[in-house]
Amino acid sequence: MKNIYFTAGPAELNPKFEDFMRQAIDEQIGSISHRSGQFRKIYQHCVENLRILMNIPESSGIFFTGSASEVWERILLNLVEHESFHLVNGSFSDKFYKYAVSAQKFAHKFEKPIGEGFSYGEIEVPEYAELICVTQNETSTGVQMREADIHKLKRSNQKRLMAVDMVSSAPIPELDLELIDTAFFSVQKAFGLPAGLGVWIANEKCLEKAKRLSKYEGLTIGAHHNLPVLWKNYETYETPATPNVLGIYLLGKVAEEMNKTGIDNIRKETDEKAKKIYKYLETSSLCSIAVKNPEHRSKTVVVADTKKSSKAIIETLKTKNMIVGSGYGPNKDTQIRISNFPSNTMEQIDMLLKELKKME
Repeated sequence: MKNIYFTAGPAELNPKFEDFMRQAIDEQIGSISHRSGQFRKIYQHCVENLRILMNIPESSGIFFTGSASEVWERILLNLVEHESFHLVNGSFSDKFYKYAVSAQKFAHKFEKPIGEGFSYGEIEVPEYAELICVTQNETSTGVQMREADIHKLKRSNQKRLMAVDMVSSAPIPELDLELIDTAFFSVQKAFGLPAGLGVWIANEKCLEKAKRLSKYEGLTIGAHHNLPVLWKNYETYETPATPNVLGIYLLGKVAEEMNKTGIDNIRKETDEKAKKIYKYLETSSLCSIAVKNPEHRSKTVVVADTKKSSKAIIETLKTKNMIVGSGYGPNKDTQIRISNFPSNTMEQIDMLLKELKKME
Protein backbone atom coordinates (compact mmCIF):
# COMPACT_ATOMS: atom_id res chain seq x y z
CA MET A 1 0.00 0.00 0.00
CA LYS A 2 1.34 3.42 -0.95
CA ASN A 3 1.92 6.08 1.67
CA ILE A 4 -0.32 9.14 1.79
CA TYR A 5 1.73 12.28 2.47
CA PHE A 6 0.31 15.02 4.68
CA THR A 7 3.70 16.74 4.79
CA ALA A 8 4.41 20.43 4.22
CA GLY A 9 6.72 19.73 1.27
CA PRO A 10 7.79 17.66 -0.49
CA ALA A 11 4.18 16.63 -0.30
CA GLU A 12 1.58 14.30 -1.79
CA LEU A 13 2.05 14.25 -5.55
CA ASN A 14 -0.62 15.48 -7.92
CA PRO A 15 -2.97 12.60 -8.83
CA LYS A 16 -2.03 12.95 -12.51
CA PHE A 17 1.71 13.18 -11.90
CA GLU A 18 2.42 9.67 -13.22
CA ASP A 19 0.43 10.33 -16.39
CA PHE A 20 2.30 13.58 -16.99
CA MET A 21 5.65 11.87 -16.35
CA ARG A 22 4.84 9.18 -18.92
CA GLN A 23 3.97 11.88 -21.43
CA ALA A 24 7.28 13.61 -20.69
CA ILE A 25 9.19 10.38 -21.24
CA ASP A 26 7.32 9.68 -24.47
CA GLU A 27 8.16 13.18 -25.70
CA GLN A 28 11.81 12.81 -24.54
CA ILE A 29 11.56 16.03 -22.55
CA GLY A 30 14.66 15.14 -20.54
CA SER A 31 16.87 15.39 -23.62
CA ILE A 32 15.64 18.48 -25.45
CA SER A 33 17.69 21.67 -25.73
CA HIS A 34 16.59 24.69 -23.71
CA ARG A 35 17.34 26.73 -26.87
CA SER A 36 14.88 24.71 -28.95
CA GLY A 37 11.48 25.73 -30.23
CA GLN A 38 10.06 22.79 -28.30
CA PHE A 39 11.29 24.22 -25.01
CA ARG A 40 10.02 27.71 -25.83
CA LYS A 41 6.56 26.20 -26.31
CA ILE A 42 6.85 24.43 -22.93
CA TYR A 43 7.85 27.69 -21.20
CA GLN A 44 5.02 29.58 -22.92
CA HIS A 45 2.46 26.90 -22.08
CA CYS A 46 3.47 26.99 -18.41
CA VAL A 47 3.37 30.80 -18.25
CA GLU A 48 -0.02 31.03 -19.96
CA ASN A 49 -1.60 28.53 -17.57
CA LEU A 50 -0.07 30.14 -14.47
CA ARG A 51 -1.43 33.51 -15.62
CA ILE A 52 -4.93 32.08 -15.82
CA LEU A 53 -4.66 30.15 -12.55
CA MET A 54 -3.25 32.97 -10.42
CA ASN A 55 -4.57 35.95 -12.39
CA ILE A 56 -1.04 37.19 -13.13
CA PRO A 57 -1.06 40.35 -15.26
CA GLU A 58 0.43 40.22 -18.76
CA SER A 59 2.86 42.98 -17.82
CA SER A 60 4.60 40.83 -15.18
CA GLY A 61 7.40 38.44 -16.02
CA ILE A 62 7.42 34.81 -14.85
CA PHE A 63 10.84 33.23 -14.30
CA PHE A 64 12.21 29.87 -13.16
CA THR A 65 14.92 29.26 -10.56
CA GLY A 66 16.32 26.25 -8.77
CA SER A 67 14.32 26.92 -5.60
CA ALA A 68 12.26 29.55 -3.81
CA SER A 69 15.18 30.11 -1.43
CA GLU A 70 17.20 31.33 -4.42
CA VAL A 71 14.51 33.93 -5.08
CA TRP A 72 15.08 35.46 -1.64
CA GLU A 73 18.60 36.34 -2.73
CA ARG A 74 17.58 37.45 -6.24
CA ILE A 75 14.98 39.83 -4.77
CA LEU A 76 17.32 41.36 -2.20
CA LEU A 77 20.17 41.93 -4.66
CA ASN A 78 17.96 43.27 -7.45
CA LEU A 79 15.46 45.37 -5.53
CA VAL A 80 17.30 46.79 -2.51
CA GLU A 81 20.04 49.39 -2.56
CA HIS A 82 20.18 50.01 1.19
CA GLU A 83 17.19 49.00 3.35
CA SER A 84 14.59 46.23 3.52
CA PHE A 85 11.79 45.58 6.02
CA HIS A 86 10.67 42.09 7.05
CA LEU A 87 7.66 40.70 8.87
CA VAL A 88 9.10 37.77 10.85
CA ASN A 89 7.06 35.15 12.71
CA GLY A 90 8.75 31.85 11.99
CA SER A 91 11.81 30.13 10.59
CA PHE A 92 11.28 30.91 6.90
CA SER A 93 10.37 34.58 7.28
CA ASP A 94 13.43 34.83 9.56
CA LYS A 95 15.62 33.24 6.86
CA PHE A 96 14.40 35.86 4.37
CA TYR A 97 15.51 38.52 6.87
CA LYS A 98 18.87 36.80 7.45
CA TYR A 99 19.49 36.62 3.69
CA ALA A 100 19.17 40.41 3.66
CA VAL A 101 21.71 40.72 6.46
CA SER A 102 24.03 38.33 4.60
CA ALA A 103 23.64 40.43 1.44
CA GLN A 104 24.85 43.40 3.53
CA LYS A 105 21.57 45.28 3.39
CA PHE A 106 20.34 47.33 6.33
CA ALA A 107 17.49 44.99 7.27
CA HIS A 108 14.69 45.99 9.65
CA LYS A 109 12.26 43.47 11.12
CA PHE A 110 8.98 43.47 13.00
CA GLU A 111 8.98 40.15 14.82
CA LYS A 112 6.15 38.22 16.43
CA PRO A 113 6.36 35.12 18.65
CA ILE A 114 5.88 31.71 17.03
CA GLY A 115 2.19 31.07 16.36
CA GLU A 116 1.23 34.73 16.02
CA GLY A 117 0.40 36.58 12.81
CA PHE A 118 0.30 40.12 11.49
CA SER A 119 -2.63 42.46 10.90
CA TYR A 120 -2.36 45.61 8.82
CA GLY A 121 -3.13 48.10 11.57
CA GLU A 122 -0.14 47.16 13.76
CA ILE A 123 2.56 47.44 11.07
CA GLU A 124 4.76 50.52 10.85
CA VAL A 125 7.14 50.49 7.92
CA PRO A 126 10.50 52.21 8.57
CA GLU A 127 10.85 55.52 6.75
CA TYR A 128 13.67 54.54 4.40
CA ALA A 129 12.77 50.91 3.69
CA GLU A 130 12.74 50.30 -0.07
CA LEU A 131 11.22 46.82 0.05
CA ILE A 132 8.56 45.24 2.28
CA CYS A 133 8.99 41.47 2.64
CA VAL A 134 5.91 39.50 3.63
CA THR A 135 5.52 35.77 4.17
CA GLN A 136 1.91 35.04 3.28
CA ASN A 137 2.05 31.53 4.72
CA GLU A 138 4.73 30.69 7.30
CA THR A 139 5.37 26.99 6.69
CA SER A 140 7.12 26.43 10.02
CA THR A 141 4.28 27.74 12.21
CA GLY A 142 1.07 27.41 10.19
CA VAL A 143 0.39 31.15 10.31
CA GLN A 144 -1.01 33.09 7.36
CA MET A 145 -1.32 36.78 6.62
CA ARG A 146 -4.71 37.53 5.11
CA GLU A 147 -4.83 38.81 1.55
CA ALA A 148 -6.80 41.90 2.63
CA ASP A 149 -4.08 42.91 5.10
CA ILE A 150 -1.34 42.43 2.48
CA HIS A 151 -3.29 44.56 0.00
CA LYS A 152 -3.85 47.33 2.58
CA LEU A 153 -0.17 47.32 3.48
CA LYS A 154 0.84 47.76 -0.15
CA ARG A 155 -1.77 50.44 -0.88
CA SER A 156 -0.50 52.50 2.05
CA ASN A 157 3.09 52.12 0.80
CA GLN A 158 2.73 52.71 -2.93
CA LYS A 159 6.23 54.13 -3.35
CA ARG A 160 7.86 51.02 -1.89
CA LEU A 161 8.16 47.63 -3.54
CA MET A 162 6.52 44.63 -1.90
CA ALA A 163 7.63 40.99 -2.09
CA VAL A 164 5.32 38.16 -1.02
CA ASP A 165 6.51 34.64 -0.17
CA MET A 166 3.74 32.24 -1.28
CA VAL A 167 5.89 29.11 -1.09
CA SER A 168 3.50 26.88 0.85
CA SER A 169 0.22 28.43 -0.25
CA ALA A 170 0.26 29.32 -3.98
CA PRO A 171 -2.08 29.17 -5.86
CA ILE A 172 -4.66 29.20 -3.02
CA PRO A 173 -4.41 32.86 -1.80
CA GLU A 174 -6.39 35.32 -3.90
CA LEU A 175 -3.61 37.89 -4.09
CA ASP A 176 -3.93 40.92 -6.35
CA LEU A 177 -0.80 40.55 -8.46
CA GLU A 178 -1.61 43.81 -10.25
CA LEU A 179 -0.93 45.43 -6.89
CA ILE A 180 1.86 43.26 -5.46
CA ASP A 181 5.22 43.90 -7.12
CA THR A 182 6.81 40.49 -6.79
CA ALA A 183 5.83 37.05 -5.46
CA PHE A 184 7.35 33.61 -5.56
CA PHE A 185 6.70 29.96 -4.77
CA SER A 186 8.08 26.47 -5.26
CA VAL A 187 6.34 23.46 -6.77
CA GLN A 188 6.78 20.72 -4.13
CA LYS A 189 3.91 21.90 -1.97
CA ALA A 190 0.46 22.92 -3.25
CA PHE A 191 1.30 22.07 -6.86
CA GLY A 192 2.08 18.48 -5.90
CA LEU A 193 5.33 18.09 -7.84
CA PRO A 194 8.85 16.92 -6.94
CA ALA A 195 11.18 19.60 -5.56
CA GLY A 196 13.71 21.43 -7.72
CA LEU A 197 11.86 24.36 -9.27
CA GLY A 198 11.19 27.87 -8.00
CA VAL A 199 8.85 30.34 -9.71
CA TRP A 200 9.43 34.09 -9.51
CA ILE A 201 6.83 36.65 -10.60
CA ALA A 202 7.96 40.28 -10.92
CA ASN A 203 6.51 43.44 -12.44
CA GLU A 204 8.10 46.17 -14.52
CA LYS A 205 8.77 48.35 -11.46
CA CYS A 206 11.05 45.61 -10.20
CA LEU A 207 12.82 45.45 -13.55
CA GLU A 208 13.35 49.22 -13.58
CA LYS A 209 14.80 49.14 -10.05
CA ALA A 210 17.18 46.28 -10.93
CA LYS A 211 18.39 48.06 -14.07
CA ARG A 212 19.01 51.21 -12.06
CA LEU A 213 20.95 49.37 -9.34
CA SER A 214 23.06 47.55 -11.96
CA LYS A 215 24.59 50.91 -12.92
CA TYR A 216 25.70 51.82 -9.40
CA GLU A 217 29.42 51.50 -8.81
CA GLY A 218 30.28 49.07 -6.04
CA LEU A 219 26.85 47.42 -6.00
CA THR A 220 26.07 44.02 -7.50
CA ILE A 221 22.68 42.65 -8.51
CA GLY A 222 24.23 39.21 -9.01
CA ALA A 223 26.17 37.60 -11.80
CA HIS A 224 23.76 34.66 -12.09
CA HIS A 225 20.03 34.96 -12.77
CA ASN A 226 19.80 38.69 -12.14
CA LEU A 227 16.44 40.16 -13.08
CA PRO A 228 17.40 42.06 -16.27
CA VAL A 229 19.03 38.93 -17.73
CA LEU A 230 16.11 36.70 -16.72
CA TRP A 231 13.66 39.19 -18.23
CA LYS A 232 15.54 39.54 -21.50
CA ASN A 233 15.47 35.75 -21.97
CA TYR A 234 11.86 35.48 -20.79
CA GLU A 235 10.75 37.76 -23.64
CA THR A 236 11.52 34.91 -26.06
CA TYR A 237 10.54 32.16 -23.57
CA GLU A 238 14.13 31.21 -22.90
CA THR A 239 16.37 31.06 -19.84
CA PRO A 240 19.96 32.30 -19.27
CA ALA A 241 21.21 28.82 -18.33
CA THR A 242 19.88 25.28 -18.67
CA PRO A 243 16.78 25.13 -16.45
CA ASN A 244 14.76 22.29 -14.95
CA VAL A 245 13.01 21.60 -18.26
CA LEU A 246 11.13 18.58 -16.90
CA GLY A 247 9.92 20.58 -13.88
CA ILE A 248 8.65 23.41 -16.10
CA TYR A 249 6.88 20.90 -18.36
CA LEU A 250 5.19 19.21 -15.38
CA LEU A 251 4.20 22.52 -13.78
CA GLY A 252 2.54 23.60 -17.01
CA LYS A 253 0.58 20.35 -17.11
CA VAL A 254 -0.51 20.62 -13.46
CA ALA A 255 -1.50 24.29 -13.86
CA GLU A 256 -3.52 23.37 -16.94
CA GLU A 257 -5.26 20.59 -15.01
CA MET A 258 -6.02 22.98 -12.15
CA ASN A 259 -7.54 25.41 -14.62
CA LYS A 260 -9.84 22.66 -15.85
CA THR A 261 -11.02 22.13 -12.27
CA GLY A 262 -11.22 25.88 -11.70
CA ILE A 263 -9.33 27.84 -9.06
CA ASP A 264 -12.58 28.84 -7.32
CA ASN A 265 -13.45 25.16 -6.88
CA ILE A 266 -9.94 24.37 -5.61
CA ARG A 267 -10.09 27.22 -3.09
CA LYS A 268 -13.56 26.18 -1.91
CA GLU A 269 -12.47 22.59 -1.32
CA THR A 270 -9.31 23.77 0.45
CA ASP A 271 -11.45 25.88 2.80
CA GLU A 272 -13.79 22.96 3.50
CA LYS A 273 -10.94 20.59 4.30
CA ALA A 274 -9.23 23.17 6.54
CA LYS A 275 -12.45 23.76 8.49
CA LYS A 276 -12.81 20.02 9.02
CA ILE A 277 -9.27 19.67 10.39
CA TYR A 278 -9.57 22.69 12.71
CA LYS A 279 -13.00 21.55 13.93
CA TYR A 280 -11.50 18.22 14.94
CA LEU A 281 -8.60 19.92 16.73
CA GLU A 282 -10.96 22.15 18.72
CA THR A 283 -12.27 19.16 20.69
CA SER A 284 -9.41 16.65 20.42
CA SER A 285 -7.79 15.29 23.57
CA LEU A 286 -4.70 14.39 21.51
CA CYS A 287 -3.88 17.69 19.79
CA SER A 288 -4.90 21.34 19.90
CA ILE A 289 -4.71 24.26 17.47
CA ALA A 290 -1.32 25.98 17.67
CA VAL A 291 -2.46 29.27 16.10
CA LYS A 292 -4.93 30.89 18.48
CA ASN A 293 -6.27 33.68 16.25
CA PRO A 294 -8.64 32.09 13.67
CA GLU A 295 -7.87 34.85 11.13
CA HIS A 296 -4.20 33.89 11.16
CA ARG A 297 -4.63 30.12 10.76
CA SER A 298 -3.14 28.75 7.56
CA LYS A 299 -5.47 27.00 5.14
CA THR A 300 -2.71 24.87 3.63
CA VAL A 301 -0.41 23.94 6.54
CA VAL A 302 -2.24 23.15 9.78
CA VAL A 303 -0.04 23.12 12.87
CA ALA A 304 -1.20 21.35 16.03
CA ASP A 305 0.27 21.24 19.52
CA THR A 306 0.45 17.63 20.70
CA LYS A 307 -0.43 16.49 24.23
CA LYS A 308 2.08 13.67 24.02
CA SER A 309 5.28 13.21 22.03
CA SER A 310 4.71 14.13 18.40
CA LYS A 311 7.08 11.31 17.47
CA ALA A 312 4.69 8.72 18.92
CA ILE A 313 1.79 10.13 16.89
CA ILE A 314 3.87 10.25 13.71
CA GLU A 315 5.11 6.68 14.16
CA THR A 316 1.60 5.33 14.81
CA LEU A 317 0.29 7.03 11.68
CA LYS A 318 3.16 5.55 9.67
CA THR A 319 1.84 2.06 10.45
CA LYS A 320 -1.33 3.16 8.63
CA ASN A 321 0.70 4.48 5.67
CA MET A 322 -0.03 8.10 6.61
CA ILE A 323 2.92 10.48 6.78
CA VAL A 324 2.54 13.73 8.72
CA GLY A 325 5.29 16.21 9.48
CA SER A 326 6.82 17.00 12.85
CA GLY A 327 6.95 20.49 14.25
CA TYR A 328 9.70 22.72 12.87
CA GLY A 329 12.91 23.50 14.72
CA PRO A 330 12.36 23.94 18.49
CA ASN A 331 8.80 22.56 18.18
CA LYS A 332 9.84 19.28 16.58
CA ASP A 333 8.77 17.17 19.57
CA THR A 334 5.67 19.11 20.59
CA GLN A 335 3.85 19.78 17.31
CA ILE A 336 2.72 18.07 14.14
CA ARG A 337 2.16 19.76 10.78
CA ILE A 338 -0.61 18.56 8.47
CA SER A 339 -0.66 19.64 4.84
CA ASN A 340 -3.96 20.57 3.22
CA PHE A 341 -2.87 20.93 -0.37
CA PRO A 342 -5.06 20.28 -3.43
CA SER A 343 -3.50 16.80 -3.80
CA ASN A 344 -4.78 15.87 -0.32
CA THR A 345 -8.35 14.78 -1.00
CA MET A 346 -11.32 15.10 1.34
CA GLU A 347 -11.36 11.30 1.63
CA GLN A 348 -7.70 11.30 2.72
CA ILE A 349 -8.37 14.02 5.31
CA ASP A 350 -11.28 11.98 6.70
CA MET A 351 -9.03 8.90 6.94
CA LEU A 352 -6.35 10.87 8.79
CA LEU A 353 -8.78 12.36 11.30
CA LYS A 354 -10.28 8.92 11.92
CA GLU A 355 -6.85 7.54 12.82
CA LEU A 356 -6.06 10.52 15.06
CA LYS A 357 -9.34 9.98 16.94
CA LYS A 358 -8.36 6.36 17.59
CA MET A 359 -5.26 7.59 19.43
CA GLU A 360 -7.19 9.77 21.88
